[in-house]
Amino acid sequence: MNKYGLKNRTRIYNAVDTILYTKLMQLSKEIMIPISKLLDKAVELVPREYAQ
Repeated sequence: MNKYGLKNRTRIYNAVDTILYTKLMQLSKEIMIPISKLLDKAVELVPREYAQ
């Protein structure tokens, strides 16, 4: 367990494009999936795209 009490997650700090973040927040609300889970999926998909 890390200092934040997270067992299976790592806290990251990064800046993202404001428009993209707004779209991400809207999507999260519409489909009722937390932003953290959507980011997990994005991080999973990006390496696949660049591996091709």
